[in-house]
Amino acid sequence: MTMPSFTCHDLRAAVDFLSSPALIRLITEIDDNGPIPPRKLASTLPDLSPHHLRRITHLARVHDLVRAAPGASLELTASGMELADFYDAIARWARHHAYPTRVSDFTSRIRHTLGLVEPLPASGQAGGSTRRSGVELADTEVDEPTGPRALLIQLLDAHPQITALLEPAPDYRRAA
Repeated sequence: MTMPSFTCHDLRAAVDFLSSPALIRLITEIDDNGPIPPRKLASTLPDLSPHHLRRITHLARVHDLVRAAPGASLELTASGMELADFYDAIARWARHHAYPTRVSDFTSRIRHTLGLVEPLPASGQAGGSTRRSGVELADTEVDEPTGPRALLIQLLDAHPQITALLEPAPDYRRAA
């Protein structure tokens, strides 16, 4: 198995981007309910401001996660469908480990679980710990073959465009 071609900076930027509540909601909404007609985006995600909706749809298009379907509806690309599957797998892992709490919403589970991966180097070097204050999960659970870190690295290896053009700590992470 070859090592990933992305850096620790790439990993952190990808975690920031993929942890965006607006992105999580956009991708899972389309995955669960199908393409969103152009004039229905605001009513589909009413708690997101028009600015955040424009920003996240722009970023999702740039990173090849969504596209305008015939009739201009917003639909998932192949990368977007794999991201939706990634979110589902991360949420299943978090539910199995009752993380961050026994009862959590889907978006919170994904955001908190990806937060466990964030401080780790992408190359899998020893010495980094996945523990944060208050986190009871063992390092090996986060690093298991079906754990969040392995799933993230697989996703980024398969879709390197996700890490392209990302800046550290973008403002959209605070959205929603």
